[in-house]
Amino acid sequence: MLIDEIQTRVKQAMREKNTLERDVLRVALGDIQSEAARRGGELSDGDAQKVVRKMVKSLQETIDILDSRGGEDAAIDKARAERAVLESLLPQTLSPDQIEAALAPVADAVKAAGNDGQATGIAMKHLKATGAQVDGKDVAAVVGKIRR
Repeated sequence: MLIDEIQTRVKQAMREKNTLERDVLRVALGDIQSEAARRGGELSDGDAQKVVRKMVKSLQETIDILDSRGGEDAAIDKARAERAVLESLLPQTLSPDQIEAALAPVADAVKAAGNDGQATGIAMKHLKATGAQVDGKDVAAVVGKIRR
């Protein structure tokens, strides 16, 4: 389970005196436990991953804001390092090229769809059926490429 992995990695980070990883993982664990308490029980791995993805998205927004304001390199580097720790907890998502290859069997259906929304729906249904981990923005971009 993801929670067990995080707890193990916190202990390892403590042994290695890696304060950044230790602190980021503790915050992630706290957020997951808070969400579990709100729901009144333990979270599935999928739900725990959603909490971590939300944290990754928040860090990315912070990085984007700091970049746009010409922020301090140290702050941006720290946020990127924190994001990398969190991303290491998540299953790897397919790249746009891998998504395109995975959609080859349904490319005709994607092209024939009435609009981009329907085409993306067809693509997502196919990808979920294969168990692929994907980013929705990447899928939408590949669907647009296929439909051109």
